[in-house]
Amino acid sequence: MFKRHLLSSSIAMVTTFGGMSATALAQDSDYDAEFDKGATLEEVVVTGVRASLEQGLDIKRDSYQLVDSIVAVDIGKFPDNNVVEALQRVSGVQVTDRGAGEVNTVSIRGLNDVTTTVNGRQIFTSSGRSVALADVPASLLKGVNVYKTRSASQIESGIAGQIDIRTQRPFDFDGSKVVLAGRGIYQEQADSTDPNLSGLFSNRWETSAGEFGALVNLSYAETNYRDQNAAPGAVVPYATADAPANMEPNQIIRSVYSATSLEPWAVDPEFWGVQNWTPGLEQGLSNAPGSTLVVGGEEAEYMLSRDAIFQNDLTGTRERPAANISLQWAPNESSEYLFEMFYNGFRNESFNSLNFTNVDYWGDASALPNGGEFDIYDGTNVVKAREVIYPYGFTSGDLSEGKTDSYVYALGGNWDISESFRLKSEVYYQKSEYETSFIAMQADRVAYGVGVDFNTGGGTLAWEYYDDPSTPDVDESDLTDASQWSTSNFYDNGSSSEGDALTFDVDGELDIAFGGAHTLRFGLRHDVRGASEAGRDQTARYAVPLDSIDGLASTTSGFFDGRANIPTEWVSANGYYLSKNADAVRAMYGLEAEALRKTFEVEEETTSVYIEADFDTTVGGKIVDGQFGLRYVNADTDMDFFDFNEETGESSQSSASASNSNLLPSLSTRLHITDDLIARFSYTETVRRPNFNQLNSFTYYQAGVTDAQLGTATGGNPDLEPVKSQNYDLALEWYFSSSSALYGTLFRRDIEGFVHDSARVIDYQGDTYILTQPANTSNGVLEGLELGLTYFPENLPELLDGFGIQASYTALDSEQEIPVYDAEGNQTGMTDTPMFGVSDSSYSVVFAYDKNDLDMRLSYVWRDDFLYTYEARSFANPLGIYNDAETSVDFQASYDVTDNLMVTFDATNLTDEEYQTYYENADIYNLNTAIFSRTFALGARYSF
Repeated sequence: MFKRHLLSSSIAMVTTFGGMSATALAQDSDYDAEFDKGATLEEVVVTGVRASLEQGLDIKRDSYQLVDSIVAVDIGKFPDNNVVEALQRVSGVQVTDRGAGEVNTVSIRGLNDVTTTVNGRQIFTSSGRSVALADVPASLLKGVNVYKTRSASQIESGIAGQIDIRTQRPFDFDGSKVVLAGRGIYQEQADSTDPNLSGLFSNRWETSAGEFGALVNLSYAETNYRDQNAAPGAVVPYATADAPANMEPNQIIRSVYSATSLEPWAVDPEFWGVQNWTPGLEQGLSNAPGSTLVVGGEEAEYMLSRDAIFQNDLTGTRERPAANISLQWAPNESSEYLFEMFYNGFRNESFNSLNFTNVDYWGDASALPNGGEFDIYDGTNVVKAREVIYPYGFTSGDLSEGKTDSYVYALGGNWDISESFRLKSEVYYQKSEYETSFIAMQADRVAYGVGVDFNTGGGTLAWEYYDDPSTPDVDESDLTDASQWSTSNFYDNGSSSEGDALTFDVDGELDIAFGGAHTLRFGLRHDVRGASEAGRDQTARYAVPLDSIDGLASTTSGFFDGRANIPTEWVSANGYYLSKNADAVRAMYGLEAEALRKTFEVEEETTSVYIEADFDTTVGGKIVDGQFGLRYVNADTDMDFFDFNEETGESSQSSASASNSNLLPSLSTRLHITDDLIARFSYTETVRRPNFNQLNSFTYYQAGVTDAQLGTATGGNPDLEPVKSQNYDLALEWYFSSSSALYGTLFRRDIEGFVHDSARVIDYQGDTYILTQPANTSNGVLEGLELGLTYFPENLPELLDGFGIQASYTALDSEQEIPVYDAEGNQTGMTDTPMFGVSDSSYSVVFAYDKNDLDMRLSYVWRDDFLYTYEARSFANPLGIYNDAETSVDFQASYDVTDNLMVTFDATNLTDEEYQTYYENADIYNLNTAIFSRTFALGARYSF
């Protein structure tokens, strides 16, 4: 008999015996309940943080897969501003990419290739393979499951894991339900209070045709934000006072002497094309005192310094509308049907004001206040502070606008075919569109002088501009004087991307009695995915005084809260003016509005089938149960790529096809050592397919500057194969009370075929180029340990009763082999680096209090520094850019004023952290320092 279960007006906890599958856990409404006839269902009304943690532990305990869950403590009250912020407290989960008033990216055990599903359906944003998880409003969520291992019945993609988002459905409630919630969220840096509103309306009815249910859940969130950062530029070598022939002391040493350079020796053909040093080395040029280079055939000592200083002030407004509609119909006790629509939107308008000054000029600075002296870090050849005469600088004002609309429509049903055979099927269609536009104008000047300290301590820099004694009436440190600036470069570009998919799946479950196996599952999934992108891009240069056009100039003020001795205000082009008057500005630069040109179009057809079985037996008197299965997947991809030659005005097209298939086994077992002590072992295999834009078959060529210099070429690679991971997990879990558990997991990921840029020398139309393109050239190993604790002590004194703690710790050790190339593009070997985005350690501690009508939690999250990305291969600094250690302290509280009314208070980033990056060595190669908003929110929730 098909199981239908009435839940209470709060989120209800559904408990089954240990045979519950991962699919059931991911989709726990009536429609998606596990087929297992032997399962028992128990209603437990939950409120407060303690019940939320208990429910998460029940899901973890009952699953064959390794899974951690976050459950909304009340309808419309997810415990954070967005899903990503909430996930950072899950063991093994780390977050990064803070900005625009929130955290944006989540990784599982250091890997960010995460498959996201909504109620089990894979979703994506526009032409990508992943979804912008922060775009899913927290107010729509019932819960989130984080799967670190997968069963054969789950989607195979995402070598890091799967995040399944669960939304409300009408059969979750007993009768009608209305929930209205609202919060005002104050963003400190933006000095703005923004609305976050949601409403849920649900009902169910018994009729002669069966039971019907309808639910509508709406959400709207607006955020005004401000992000600020200041940084020195990349590292380049300079000649010392003992300069070689044809060079001046303190002169920058170019990597290749070039006929287009401005140096005095550039006019001498003897030096054209001579390689002085190799940029883009893994560890950069040596920073040992007395290090030398061969410059134009002569050995010369050098020192290392930064090429620029700059600061950004990013302000903007973001809106996120969202809706979920769910209709359920159960005509009888053996069947049920569901129609569902999920929509999420994104609107963003941001203005970035940039102040940028080059500090790579070598002119005689002896007339400046400190005589143009260089200050060197002890024991190195690296410049800590210096003065620069006549530095070129510019400010830039740009406006970016983005818009996303994503829709998912689903129709399906469940049927009890017989007492032992159940079937369900679903077809769903999704479409996602993304549009962007970017318009920017620079204004430049040459100042008299600047003094800069690249690291005053703790990674923060300082600088000041000097006045020219010959023009005493001009205050060059007044960066808001628009008369000192002239318009220069203009940038106008935009893009659009879209994706759609039609997916059909069918799943069956059969009760069997074969050896120790008792349940057999099987299924098929067929998906047809389309993706396309288009873009436009034009630039021009024109010079008029910045103050000659009314409304063009805009002043940035109050920068960086006085945390560094750097300019706090400057003038730049007003991005809003540029956007509003785009046609007039284009005409001033001699340009016209450009239409978007399609860059690629892809269609991918994927078919997967699986079979898996649940089993249980006894070994040495102990219960051993689990699940084993096989999943086979085949993907065929047809690709069309388009190119437009700006010089000739001609378009061209290239096509390619690819096909790949994988057979992916999975095994998850549990040993029930005692009723409360469980050991687990899992072996699974997962894959990650390349992004569509990585498959571009076009190669783009740029000739070398001189006959002696090789040209460069870039392109995609339609022959890229999926990255494949073999995953091993060994866990021990002790559930020592209904709301307390201690657990640990050892894991290993053997990853084959990481996509990394390769380089090789090719000949094209009689010229020689170094071609850089992605290839499956890298393998890696990720090992680690997770520890977790949820503990609510019992029999505490009255004052402490209700206190609990949730803690987690993750240790990771990663290694990735990447190819090494010489200046001619020949691979000379392999080198080992950490994997990108992997911190060696991270932990979180949550102090919770839940008693009567009050519940609170104070959370502290910390992660170690990690390799974030690689710098462009054009400089002398080490390639690796690292994010420094990060901390987040948040607080949430709610109080039940009545049975129907709850008030809430939330705060994030309480300690007002700074976030920093560096090149390999933070002491001498500090990079960016950024500050983001604290937020404080007051809210109320009313339900009836």
